[in-house]
Amino acid sequence: MKNIERLAVYRKAYGASLRVHKLSLKFPKYEQYGGLVSQLRDSSKSVVSNLVEGYTFKKIRPGRFITHLEVSTGSCDETRLWLRYGVDLEYMRGDEYKELAGEYDEIGKMLWGLYQSVDQAT
Repeated sequence: MKNIERLAVYRKAYGASLRVHKLSLKFPKYEQYGGLVSQLRDSSKSVVSNLVEGYTFKKIRPGRFITHLEVSTGSCDETRLWLRYGVDLEYMRGDEYKELAGEYDEIGKMLWGLYQSVDQAT
């Protein structure tokens, strides 16, 4: 874990996932279990968990790392979708949405940059 904690994309994705979780605690009770909240939490955590899992294989199986980066990037886009639902359903304020959606835009760009650097090295 120590090595990946040095990556800015890991720190940003982990921090954003924590903020998503805390924000989602304010969503209606009927969304908490099996609803929008679980989708949002799962996708935000998938961004960082796939990054961590793939990073484990960075040196020994770069192709596997690339696959995990692809999944992580997809989860990043999915998180932005669920955030959009959250604001459109008025479960969060517009400024909260803009801040988190902007973070996930940046995380997506960072993941893409990492993907390109690993892909070119293989």
